[in-house]
Amino acid sequence: SVPEAVQFLRSNPSYEKAFSKASEDELHRGKIEQLLNLSKYHDFAKLYRFANVGQRRFLDLYFMHYEIDILKTCLRNAAGNRESAQDLSGFKEFFDKHSDMEDVIRGLKGSAYYEPLEKLLEQGKATLPACETAMDMLYFKTIWKIKDKYLSKAEAKMMAQCFGTKMDMLNFQWICRAKKYYNLSEGDIYALIIPIQYGVIKNSWYKCQDIEGLMEHGLGNGAKELTDKIYELTSRKEPYSAAVLNSYLYFKEREIEQIITTIEQIRYGMT
Repeated sequence: SVPEAVQFLRSNPSYEKAFSKASEDELHRGKIEQLLNLSKYHDFAKLYRFANVGQRRFLDLYFMHYEIDILKTCLRNAAGNRESAQDLSGFKEFFDKHSDMEDVIRGLKGSAYYEPLEKLLEQGKATLPACETAMDMLYFKTIWKIKDKYLSKAEAKMMAQCFGTKMDMLNFQWICRAKKYYNLSEGDIYALIIPIQYGVIKNSWYKCQDIEGLMEHGLGNGAKELTDKIYELTSRKEPYSAAVLNSYLYFKEREIEQIITTIEQIRYGMT
């Protein structure tokens, strides 16, 4: 049952703190997901506290990923007129005040996220998928642009491998879905994909993989498996660098995704 699953999480050191104060009545789907994400942020904070100056530079870059996750949730809640389920007590006044997509975007003025979202508003294209894509684009382009400036040569190479693979796999999925499900033109597809390519699939190590097999197995699952391998490889190659922090935070998120999926399967009575 779901309460048994939560009790198991409470007995696990990784999630004990996040779930310790939550009552049984509170543990609906949104609350469970929120507590799991809080455990992720808690881990990040602990790592940051004990990181050296170089490692903190990497973590500062990584934090943008969490900011975008929270903003995406707020935009989804605004688009669906739902109350925010995020624990954003420090920003409560702001989120109480701004209740729709346009207001949320206007409220970001002065931040790095405002310009690309404001541009969508002016074009009349500020839909939820378009806003999420714009923030993803901003994240990857920012990481790619400044990684060499703030990180050591070895750490920048690691970031290129991990984030380059992520970008290639996202582009690969988006291209396949755009062609298969939406029959988009080449121009429309180019507008959707991240304008950075780490390796052209046919001329890189991706060629060694069974692409048709990936399609049959499930494009998302195949992309995750390939990305997992890269994160494992970089942390083994550079065990005393930010690669270990990068790998830990990545696999923590993957674990939380699997826990959320498992609890949903329990809730809907799957075997």
